[in-house]
Amino acid sequence: MLKIENLVVNYGYISALRGISLEIEENEIITLIGGNGAGKTTTLMSISNLVKKTAGEIVFNGTDISKMDPDKIVRLGIAHVPEGRNIFKKLTVEENLIIGTITEKNLPRKEIHSRCEEMFTLFPRLKERRKKSGGSLSGGEQQMLAIARGMMLRPKLLMLDEPSLGLAPIIVEEIFELMNRVKQGGMTILLIEQNAMLALEVADRGYVLQNGEIVLSGTGRELLNNPEVKKAYLGI
Repeated sequence: MLKIENLVVNYGYISALRGISLEIEENEIITLIGGNGAGKTTTLMSISNLVKKTAGEIVFNGTDISKMDPDKIVRLGIAHVPEGRNIFKKLTVEENLIIGTITEKNLPRKEIHSRCEEMFTLFPRLKERRKKSGGSLSGGEQQMLAIARGMMLRPKLLMLDEPSLGLAPIIVEEIFELMNRVKQGGMTILLIEQNAMLALEVADRGYVLQNGEIVLSGTGRELLNNPEVKKAYLGI
């Protein structure tokens, strides 16, 4: 579905990505793990073309998106839920969801309503708060809203950047259970997650980034059992 080849991104004199290559197959959960500054968020931003690339190629379902405008990348079926949620706090939950369809200008109102109801089925907490402002939600509920808004596009690839950051363990568990349900529905997920153990438990495959380079890759289970990963990222 997605292929990255020799991707290089520099921030001034700092090399954020140093020629990374990776592949994502349809209906997989892929995770990128690594320390702060390893290049994980830059990878997602590169796919969405939110940062300038120095070199490399990104191909999505046979189409080169390396230099494509971000809004066109969204229309192709890539939804990016960034770290920090970025919901519209003065708008209601329902209005936030509707904004998630903004790139589909001719979408019938009936279809928008249908998609909202799908999200309320997946996120019962949001249904209870559909008329509440986004700013009145708890951190966990805001994260659920950010994910649901991304899913309103019915994307082929859903990219999640640190979805569990700052959340209570019980909410984190809910979000990871949701990822499995979403995958079962046919969606592909690219996940960046500070909790490496949780990420690798849910992932089909993973890549370990270090100083802008991929130093390890394998199935989630293989990486969970890798002594280097255990020592560096799992605290074992």
